[in-house]
Amino acid sequence: MGDMEKIRRRNYQVCTNCVMDTTDSRISFDENGVCDHCRNFIRNIKPYWFPGRERTGELEAVAARIRKAGEGREYDCILGLSGGADSSYLAYVAKEVMHLRPLALVVDTGWNLNVAVENIEKIVKGLDLDMYTEVVNWKEMRDLQLAFFKAQISSQDFPQDHAIFAGLYNYAVKHHIKYVLTGSNSATEFIRPPVEWLYMNDLRMARDIHRKYGTIPLKTFPTCGMLKYRIVYKYLKGMERVYPLDYVTYDKAAAEKLLHEKYGWMRYENKHYENVFTRFFEGCYLPRKFGFDTRKNVLSSQILAGTMTREEALEQLENPPYDPDQMEQDKEYIAKKLGISTEEFEEIIKGDNRTPMDYRNSYWMINLGVRVCRLLGIENRNIR
Repeated sequence: MGDMEKIRRRNYQVCTNCVMDTTDSRISFDENGVCDHCRNFIRNIKPYWFPGRERTGELEAVAARIRKAGEGREYDCILGLSGGADSSYLAYVAKEVMHLRPLALVVDTGWNLNVAVENIEKIVKGLDLDMYTEVVNWKEMRDLQLAFFKAQISSQDFPQDHAIFAGLYNYAVKHHIKYVLTGSNSATEFIRPPVEWLYMNDLRMARDIHRKYGTIPLKTFPTCGMLKYRIVYKYLKGMERVYPLDYVTYDKAAAEKLLHEKYGWMRYENKHYENVFTRFFEGCYLPRKFGFDTRKNVLSSQILAGTMTREEALEQLENPPYDPDQMEQDKEYIAKKLGISTEEFEEIIKGDNRTPMDYRNSYWMINLGVRVCRLLGIENRNIR
């Protein structure tokens, strides 16, 4: 029985503490209606999470280590810059708080909105950063994305997401930049979207999908499988990922206000909406085709962080993810850019839903990696 069939046969229920619900087919509730995501937060994360407490000493120790390793080099670290709040605030913390010399790397996948481009320019200029832009071969990107649509799975943002972090890691290792700063953080990501919503970083699956539905070879498309960046890059090449936003009080609203006042940065409607493809994917494709709404895990994380009430989150979910007219314009734009008609695009979207398990995949290895990380205390979130 497929996940959507499980959802249809299960009585609908929403958590009484956050807004996660049975569109996560593996969610469970206790006698009070509290979901396992919330219970995991209370048991495994909250005791070690101290909102409002600046870990200044720890952050400075990390910064000192990075500065020491980078002596005599042009840059002592690298960070990915998308123009979104997390990466923009990360750049601010790296330069102004940690006093590092970061290189800002931008991976151009062909879908960024003008506001994202403008935000990147404002942050780079305001912080006086050097920037390198890697432009992904558009023909290859388009071919892989169209192949993913034809594969009928939920994880349509894999080509972009993979290209961005693979481009960052590959560049860092190639140019011997040891430290990679990432904007991932506990304060806004207590609840990850379930794997059935967003199944990411399975290069074996991506290659099988492209073999079945692609039309041109991916000669230059940036790739970096889990074994490469977790084993080869980390232990053989010495690459180290650092999470500075976990050391500061990261109030996203306050961070956005600071970025706006200092650099003229402009906020987006929702998380990741600096990108037209991701806006359509998360705001239309996922909820309409699969019934998955990624706002639920984002808003639930904010509820757990105490920056939003459950009532406010439910009120937001009453509204569509974004303007319906803009949604139709985005659909037409994306279809045209992918080289197909809007009618063809709609027919593809209406196809029978499939899952990554319908293709060759490395799920067993990814699942094993998650289990090991949880045992070692590296990962405390509920991931399945």
